[in-house]
Amino acid sequence: MKNLGNMLKQAQQMQARMQEMQARLEAMEVEGQAGGGMVKVTLTGKGDLRRVSLDPSLVSPDDREMLEDLIVAAHADAKQKVEAAMAEEMQKATAGMSLPAGIKLPF
Repeated sequence: MKNLGNMLKQAQQMQARMQEMQARLEAMEVEGQAGGGMVKVTLTGKGDLRRVSLDPSLVSPDDREMLEDLIVAAHADAKQKVEAAMAEEMQKATAGMSLPAGIKLPF
């Protein structure tokens, strides 16, 4: 039973760490760029798009398709940074815990 008690204690600690991590991620903002900084997007730590910033030189009817592609590329850049930050925070939250191999958190 002592082992079960330790597992429950670890699970409670992990749950508290997960809640803290989610709060930090929600408050976090990450900026992605494309086109040498001519297009910028800002996402929350949860991947929600907050802002799009376009260089005035890009706003032309003839450049519409290129502009759309740059926005997609900037969003992908920011999203990748958010995913890397989430993986790093997850590693911190589960440090020292013996979890089964291949377990994916959060559940």
